[in-house]
Amino acid sequence: MATKKIGKKEIAKLLGMWNQRLNVFVPFKEENIAKMVRWDGIDVSFLDWYRNTVIPCKANFLPSMERMFSFKKNEDGYHIEIPQDEQKQLIFGIRPCDARGIAMVDKVFTETCEDPYYVSKRKNTVLIGLSCTNPYDSCFCTSLGLKPTESADVDLMFTDIGDEFLIEEITDKGEELLAATSLVKQATKADGAKAKSEKAALSDMVIKKVDTKEIAKKLQACFSDKDYWEKVAAKCISCGVCTFLCPTCFCFDICDELIKKQGARYRGWDSCSFRLYTKMPMENPREEKWRRVRQRVCHKYEFYPMNFDITACTGCGRCIRLCPVNWDISQVLSSLPASATSRSEK
Repeated sequence: MATKKIGKKEIAKLLGMWNQRLNVFVPFKEENIAKMVRWDGIDVSFLDWYRNTVIPCKANFLPSMERMFSFKKNEDGYHIEIPQDEQKQLIFGIRPCDARGIAMVDKVFTETCEDPYYVSKRKNTVLIGLSCTNPYDSCFCTSLGLKPTESADVDLMFTDIGDEFLIEEITDKGEELLAATSLVKQATKADGAKAKSEKAALSDMVIKKVDTKEIAKKLQACFSDKDYWEKVAAKCISCGVCTFLCPTCFCFDICDELIKKQGARYRGWDSCSFRLYTKMPMENPREEKWRRVRQRVCHKYEFYPMNFDITACTGCGRCIRLCPVNWDISQVLSSLPASATSRSEK
């Protein structure tokens, strides 16, 4: 793997160079909420304050509300207008946990079905990873096999080595981008050794550990333990924040806005925490809160791995630190009953 480097003082120039050909997005705070927004061409202060975004990077590909198409009816029938989004973009600074979240969502929108809205954004995007140098106490990525400094899910990976960043070329797309960038220099063996040392130290900074070994089997064993799930769900207020801010949750609802003979169809984020989620004409299969909480936990650690052979959690810790009632999914995973029960519900 080829490695190069660039001084931190050159980052603004680097982004400016890329910004001439691509729409560059960087971490930015709006009303004290950090998210990836279009770079203003000047500000790189995020290099000083950025830990992770509040809004996960999935929002750049699956917006919280998105117009799918507009329609109008006249004497000839319906006329559909589909918005075109072919602009190329570069997202700089995505953390490895969020990059893995994008890779998981990719499987849903490209393998299960090919969603044209999502796919068009993904194929036109370059992801630049940035090593996580200050993980939160709620982060537990290493318990899920991830590292805060390495990622196979980005095109280029930047690692902080002091006054410079070491740059690793992960994909051909990243290599091509870097080949056309004059500001970078060839990294030395000393730079590589420094990066290796920094990576080891930063991994040790993730102090929260969760035992995820055979977690799917443990969930299967307690699936029908209503008393356990009622206890686990007692504190939850079903606000849905944990799902909206999760980098791997992807559920959405679709609605039409109609005024006389014209309107538009939209899709927006939905949450399995909501009582009306999946409500059917005859019944609501998860009217009780404990069933919805169980669904969320089992989907991440049992159902999704059954379909895609990967856990739908990156250990980013958002659902823990941003929950208004301090509901902690890591405590749930650590408190699963040891005894097995029948799969049929009580």
